[in-house]
Amino acid sequence: MHASITTRDLSWTTPDGNRLFSQLDLVFTAGRTGLIGDNGCGKTTLLRILAGELPPSSGTVNASGRVAMMRQSATGGSPDTVADLFGITADLARLQRIETDAAEGDDLALADWSVEPRMHESLSRVGLTGLESARSLSDLSGGETTRVQLAALIFAEPDILLLDEPTNNLDIDGREAVRKALAGWHGTAIVASHDRTLLEEMETIVELGPLGARTYGGNWSAYRARRALDLLAAEHRRDVAEHDLHRIERQTQVRRERKERRDGRGHRRRAKGDQPKILLNAMRNRSQQTGGSQARLADRQRAAATEALALARSQIAVLQPITMTLEPTGLPPGKSVVETVDLTGGPCADLPVIHDLSMMITGPERVAVTGRNGSGKTTLLRLLTGKLEPLAGNVRLHVRTALLDQHMSLLDPRLSVADNYRSLNPHTGDTACRSALARFLFRSEAALQTVATLSGGEKLRAALAAVLGGPQPPELLVLDEPTNHLDLRAMEALETALRAYDGALLVVSHDTAFLEAIGVTRRIDLDGREQVELIL
Repeated sequence: MHASITTRDLSWTTPDGNRLFSQLDLVFTAGRTGLIGDNGCGKTTLLRILAGELPPSSGTVNASGRVAMMRQSATGGSPDTVADLFGITADLARLQRIETDAAEGDDLALADWSVEPRMHESLSRVGLTGLESARSLSDLSGGETTRVQLAALIFAEPDILLLDEPTNNLDIDGREAVRKALAGWHGTAIVASHDRTLLEEMETIVELGPLGARTYGGNWSAYRARRALDLLAAEHRRDVAEHDLHRIERQTQVRRERKERRDGRGHRRRAKGDQPKILLNAMRNRSQQTGGSQARLADRQRAAATEALALARSQIAVLQPITMTLEPTGLPPGKSVVETVDLTGGPCADLPVIHDLSMMITGPERVAVTGRNGSGKTTLLRLLTGKLEPLAGNVRLHVRTALLDQHMSLLDPRLSVADNYRSLNPHTGDTACRSALARFLFRSEAALQTVATLSGGEKLRAALAAVLGGPQPPELLVLDEPTNHLDLRAMEALETALRAYDGALLVVSHDTAFLEAIGVTRRIDLDGREQVELIL
């Protein structure tokens, strides 16, 4: 029997009473399932419930097969070495005793000579060859640690694999290694992710959100196509409901006017006194009964149409991409934006990571800086924007520039969105501030939210509003891993905004789908120290 997980009426409520999801009926069978949804919708919580780490608030989970889960970050009590993580430290010690003629007890009976080769095979599947079992995990980079964790899960051979954002903070090589490892997985895998390249490898997509959980057959592209159809259907339902409301109102108005004319005729007949009173009273009663029945019917129809309209609008709000409008920078095509000559620099004088780099950006180019983690991408951005002094060589920056890092550190978390905008655009009035923030979807009370309370996507919008919404937007926008920690809707909103931006872009990102979406045409690869023209 194939491994599977089934949920029935599954619900989870936080200790403070916030309902993340309710009455989920889901079936996860053999194959790869991508779990998507906005940050905070409960993806990690759902995985922990499926893994048996967290009891649901209500409902049941039934799993057939052994379940293993990899989290976004290691928790306390982490193992010290690669062997500890794989759970084979005792096995390796036993083999060592046998090899040195120091076997004891039942060492020979329990010896498993395959553990080390199987460990190396699992490490190889995630692109880590030659890693020794005694290697301390503290010596590994964050990306290497993530890959070792995945290799340890593969080594354990569970029936069901649960992965929570496995490609977060990985470079391109690491992302590709995770993708290949999952492509070769023949069991059941449930992967919570915002990585669209990885989601293309999925066979099913489950979306968790305000409308509950919906299952889509196929990969990310198939999901996007189906979602577009869902949006068209919701817009059609909205149009039908609006038409029904207008029709009901017109019919109600016509009936009201007819009743008023009949009532007027009845009053005139009573005034004339040429018909029996009993007949006039009967006519009046029938009119009132008919009018009351029609009014009740109209009320029911109006309530049904109003409910259908509200439901359609809520669905459209979830399905419709976020859009933002930007003011033009007016950057001319031939304008020199930034150039470096024999640039050398690093975080400290004795540790340069950029060596003798010469480059130039001219006009509204869109340039990506790529390379493995540790190759100096962030250092280069800091050198170009004056945040770090070069050790040798020159940087010439010729235009207004803004730097957005992945933490949006240009924002003061203690201030509101509006106050941050005023701080960065001190010469703009309140009307201009409100207008600029509205273009980035911060309207009315939303502009008064404290930045510390915002989600990652909202912080990104607030930062974009502050730097691009002012009267003089920067002609060069520098972005350092802008999609890290963003959910898919926030990522698409960022892409929409950057496609509308007419200035120059310099972007550090490992997300190839993002780079393609914003129209990057040139890449500076710090691994090979080359500049490559891309055709996207």
